[in-house]
Amino acid sequence: MKVSLTTVALPHLSLEETVEFATRLGYDGIELRVRRIPSQAIGQPYSFWGNHKNDVNPDNFVQLAPRIRRLCSDNGLEIPALASNATAVELDDLRKLAEGAAICGCPLVRIGVPRRYDGSVPYREIYAEAVDAFGKALEAIRPFGVRALLEIHGGTIVVSAGLAYRLVSNFSADAIGVIYDVQNMVKEGYEGARLGLDLLGPYLAHVHVGGHGPQPGERDDNGTLQWIWKPRELADGLLSVPNLLAELRRAGYDRFITVEDLRPDVDAEVKFRTAVAYLRRLDREQG
Repeated sequence: MKVSLTTVALPHLSLEETVEFATRLGYDGIELRVRRIPSQAIGQPYSFWGNHKNDVNPDNFVQLAPRIRRLCSDNGLEIPALASNATAVELDDLRKLAEGAAICGCPLVRIGVPRRYDGSVPYREIYAEAVDAFGKALEAIRPFGVRALLEIHGGTIVVSAGLAYRLVSNFSADAIGVIYDVQNMVKEGYEGARLGLDLLGPYLAHVHVGGHGPQPGERDDNGTLQWIWKPRELADGLLSVPNLLAELRRAGYDRFITVEDLRPDVDAEVKFRTAVAYLRRLDREQG
């Protein structure tokens, strides 16, 4: 098992500091955040979705890619995937991301669906739009020899392995794969890991893990208990990581698992050291 961490969760570190951090904690790779800092976040305190010290974005990625590859390679790290947020209709950005990924030796580029789902536009309309957009997106990145990634994610039309499969099955598994994301399925869209992984088959391209689960909140006016969903330590999540690893092994998956821990109130070193130790221990026990 190879374990990587997402640099989305390390906004306070430079590229050099990120590489040192991941190497020292015993990770095998970094899933590199490549996205623009929102205009309102520039100059603000560092945050996961806002300002980042390591500002790698579609506009500078190709230029920075040789240095990124050299620095990672010199420290024994791989870049298994890009934590990019360009959607399938942003073709210019996708070409830049794919070119930079190829230079970095990164095989997978995350591409988002054109728009989220909130019920205001029918699912079938968004689905047809997404199929058309991904067809064009895959053609745009094809010359660079990288594979597209669709992430299972809440608030979209791909909240489960089944719905992700419905979209990607329109295309070759050589051109596009799915990120099996455990914590993104906790609140909506979860299917048993065996069924989900079996369904994805050759489209299973990458895995994200993170602890997530509900805790009881207040009762509303009619007495119904309201549940609050919170990120947690990996071992404390609602979904079983030992079961997931066993099912991944059963499915023959031997690529990277990326740790995504976005708890803002826990020191980065503590949470990422704990996570990799937990995963290594489970891997040894199951091996």
